[in-house]
Amino acid sequence: MADIGPMYKPPNNMAPVSPSVDTPDSDAPASGPLNDQHYQQLHNAKARRSKIDFAIKVASFNGWSIGIFAALSALFLPLSFSFQSLLITLGLGAVAYHEFKGRRLLRALDARGPRLLGYNQIGLGAVIVVYCLWTLMAELAGPGAYAQTLQEHPELSQVLGSTDGLVRFITVLVYGTIIALTVPYQALMAWYYFSRGKHLDIYVSQTPGWVTDLERAAA
Repeated sequence: MADIGPMYKPPNNMAPVSPSVDTPDSDAPASGPLNDQHYQQLHNAKARRSKIDFAIKVASFNGWSIGIFAALSALFLPLSFSFQSLLITLGLGAVAYHEFKGRRLLRALDARGPRLLGYNQIGLGAVIVVYCLWTLMAELAGPGAYAQTLQEHPELSQVLGSTDGLVRFITVLVYGTIIALTVPYQALMAWYYFSRGKHLDIYVSQTPGWVTDLERAAA
């Protein structure tokens, strides 16, 4: 028999090779704390709070709109300063502030949010009506802004003539129409916000606590 030489032996310092074992991919997403039931609860909660979310959007629109009017009023205040203009500016600013505050409470699922927003719309209606009545009283009880302008600039009366009666009629028509439209509109807006309180109570009672806690923390 031919000599096949000494049998190969691995060095003593070489560790034996173990069978390969598949290791998990480090890029694979780890399982989170939420399961399918949790995601379904989140989906259902989002569908149930649609009316609340829409009210939040309405409050955002109202807040920004009123805030812009308040800023414009404050911008022109030094040009034609009057006690009436100052009160209107402060009133609009306060309404805009409370509109954003009510929106924040509503996002946090706080029951005070709908009430604050409702009363705030009543306050806005009061500001508009008081301004219109103030203007009407100043126009009807006194000489009026138009007549005062003609007194300060007599040369205009020769060009424009006597139109004081027409100006008063237009003033009454314009501001009377504003009052007639403001009262029912602001009443409807107040009712709309107040009615969101019922939807908020239903949503909180039918939604798992961990979902509402998460939404309050995010607000």
